[in-house]
Amino acid sequence: MKGNAKPPRVGDRPAIRRTLIATVLLVGAILILAPLVVIFAQAFSLGIGTFASTIAHPDTRHAIFLTVVTALIAVPVNTAFGVAAAWTITKFDFPGKRLLTIVIEIPFSISPIVAGVAYLFVYGLQGLFGPMLQSAEIKVLFALPGIVLASMFVTAPFVARELIPLMQAQGRDLEEAATSLGASGWRTFFSVTLPNIRWALLYGVVLCNARVMGEFGAVSVVSGNIRGQTNTLPLYVELLYHDYQTVGAFAAASVLTVLALVTIVAKILLECQGAGRAGPRALVGPVAILKEKTP
Repeated sequence: MKGNAKPPRVGDRPAIRRTLIATVLLVGAILILAPLVVIFAQAFSLGIGTFASTIAHPDTRHAIFLTVVTALIAVPVNTAFGVAAAWTITKFDFPGKRLLTIVIEIPFSISPIVAGVAYLFVYGLQGLFGPMLQSAEIKVLFALPGIVLASMFVTAPFVARELIPLMQAQGRDLEEAATSLGASGWRTFFSVTLPNIRWALLYGVVLCNARVMGEFGAVSVVSGNIRGQTNTLPLYVELLYHDYQTVGAFAAASVLTVLALVTIVAKILLECQGAGRAGPRALVGPVAILKEKTP
């Protein structure tokens, strides 16, 4: 090898590079771009008036409302759970630590429909807690609580999975330094830990929110598909399609698509800001604590 010439990269030949790029663009256009174009084309195929009337329909508005309410409940709870789980796994040593990590990842390996059926056997009338809930006149299944629980189960790992690798890479030195300077546990978390994981945390929240709003399988089992009462937006799209209201189904689906596109934009912005990476100001927390204690 002469001089500082770099070794050839895999697929660096022009023919191979162009073939790979063309293949990726073609597959992406067929599998991703074409369906998106069809959704919006069909949604507005009968004009803006039909689209607006579909969105303004009481059942559509209720489906959107129920989807948003579910996200507003499930995402904060799973965010708190994800932070607590990541802190527990990365900052403490205890028996069963590996088991806890496996338990957190279970929703990734179980079909959402299976999870929904499992909730039926836990909270249904013939389930484990069914008779007790019925005697207390508490309705979980075929109501908002069941939808929220199913959504929380499916999205439980998202925040934790983003935080655990980052917090493991950062180690415990910063928190121990802050503690040695006299900071309390909460002060250490807000001044040291949170600034260093903020982008990964926001990234996990974005992914969790996207999955909550688009969840279908588990919610379809526990909601009962009651029109105008327990239909989230994905379930309502299926309901319209089965009622042969194709344009209405695509109009409702376009709302979900817009939400997905907004999520993608938020994800890109977070990645540009350094999501999941420790920034150059990782020692700001301990330094700030030290300055406050210095006369």
